Amino acid sequence: MKKSDFDFDLPPELIAQAPLPERSASRLLWLDPAAGTLEDRRFRELPSFLRPGDLLVFNDTRVLPARLYGHKDSGGAVEILIERVTGAHEATVQLGVSKKPKEGGRIELGDGSHATVLGREGAFFKLRFESPEPLEGLLSRLGEMPLPPYIERHADAADLERYQTVYAREPGAVAAPTAGLHFDQPLLERLHMLGVETGYVTLHVGAGTFQPMRVDDVHQHTMHREWLNVGASLVEKARRTRAAGGRVIAVGTTVVRALESATKDGQLHPFAGETQIFIFPGYRISSIDGLITNFHLPQSTLLMLVSALAGREFVLEAYRHAVRERYRFFSYGDAMLILPRASN
Repeated sequence: MKKSDFDFDLPPELIAQAPLPERSASRLLWLDPAAGTLEDRRFRELPSFLRPGDLLVFNDTRVLPARLYGHKDSGGAVEILIERVTGAHEATVQLGVSKKPKEGGRIELGDGSHATVLGREGAFFKLRFESPEPLEGLLSRLGEMPLPPYIERHADAADLERYQTVYAREPGAVAAPTAGLHFDQPLLERLHMLGVETGYVTLHVGAGTFQPMRVDDVHQHTMHREWLNVGASLVEKARRTRAAGGRVIAVGTTVVRALESATKDGQLHPFAGETQIFIFPGYRISSIDGLITNFHLPQSTLLMLVSALAGREFVLEAYRHAVRERYRFFSYGDAMLILPRASN
């Protein structure tokens, strides 16, 4: 299996550069893998696909304003993108700089404080931020929301709110779990009134999620590490839901990765720690019955995960349909629902 097996033609103008005025105004492409059918719908119609007793599982990670700007002692400009916060004053980062700094090098930040280069790990650097306040506080003062590389503009004040789910509460991500961006409070209240249950996992999405696959053979790819927590209360909710005939529906690929990382011998268990799980066709996803997800990049690991759930050919057919129908793609784009038609 090759990454080129997951390619599709995407006109650049379909890449959403900004969110819609209303979160739930997005379009929704419904895929029923059992019937092999596609339907164009609206995200606000989501309650009509769900039943009382179904469980929606969200990722409650909160995006840090993880992009910083500074300069080296030599004067060269540096862009810092936090990959992972590893301590109160330390982080693994990506550096945008003309000449990579050496160990011990300093990067001066906008407030006069500086970061010291501790070393390098492959494409990433380890930095210590020499500031009396914890890194999270420094980011809140100096940081910019880390919009993905395919959004060709700087983040503005509106992105502080819109590149964040309305239920985000656990700081640590440097990229949003974007399937959740379509949910607003009125929609969540409608789902609650319908009797749909909700639960949460935490998976801190790293900037590595945007790293391209550098090998053509899918089996040779190594995933980046991400930290997650699947708590005992969520595990109990999921077990109770299925025992009662309800369905567990993941809101986003990050939730799928978290739940599958916490699954052993076909059973979901509480788990906190790191994962490098790589899900692609041939892997049997057992922790969920449906998925809400955005449209993903060509040849990406996330497109491969979706293909593992619904079938590569069917998913690529859906993507070609979405292109023809002018859906909006990627983080600020439209959504897809993969769910068999509910039986009466």
